[in-house]
Amino acid sequence: MPWYVIFVGGIATLGTYTLLYRENSISRFFEHVFVGVGAGYGFYFYITSIIVPNWGKPLFVEGKWYWIFPLLIGGMYYLIYSRRLVWMARMVMLTTMGLYAGLAFKQFITVYVPQIAASFKPVVARSFPYVQFSNLLFFVTIVTVMSYFFFSFEHRHPLIRGSSRIGRWMLMVSFGAIFGSTVMGRMSLFIDRAAFLLFDFLRLSPR
Repeated sequence: MPWYVIFVGGIATLGTYTLLYRENSISRFFEHVFVGVGAGYGFYFYITSIIVPNWGKPLFVEGKWYWIFPLLIGGMYYLIYSRRLVWMARMVMLTTMGLYAGLAFKQFITVYVPQIAASFKPVVARSFPYVQFSNLLFFVTIVTVMSYFFFSFEHRHPLIRGSSRIGRWMLMVSFGAIFGSTVMGRMSLFIDRAAFLLFDFLRLSPR
């Protein structure tokens, strides 16, 4: 890695971490630079990886003239600023929303329905009659969590009340695990930045 890249990265990292002291203009500057660079890279990636190979190449290189219609349909979105032709933009929006709704329904059928079917696991093993604890815990978790979301009637029965209470605790445990994994992800990013500052920017030798 060139020395100037390491130098700029170290200065940007230190400037960003000045936020730990207090809110200041240095951290805001590097935050704006980071957002601007990310937006520019995203725009460049979108043009070179999506627009050019999926639309520009078929239209201008392969000579598929009918690819001009996506450009016209996309341009119709901007007719929302015209009072007289706003209905055309609404038609395009409604069509796009319908297509995305169909794709979401297809994804639910092809992705989530098999996951739901796979969640019904045998509690008792077929080969040898013993209880599989992991499948039993999985089954209890599904039943209790689903009973917690029964909002159509009041939980007066002791069985439903107890099951919903267990389901609430199961949800709290799962949310805690998700939060813990998020914190560990942030800690891994911090460790990576700290290693960059110590060993690449300051050139300290690890023992």
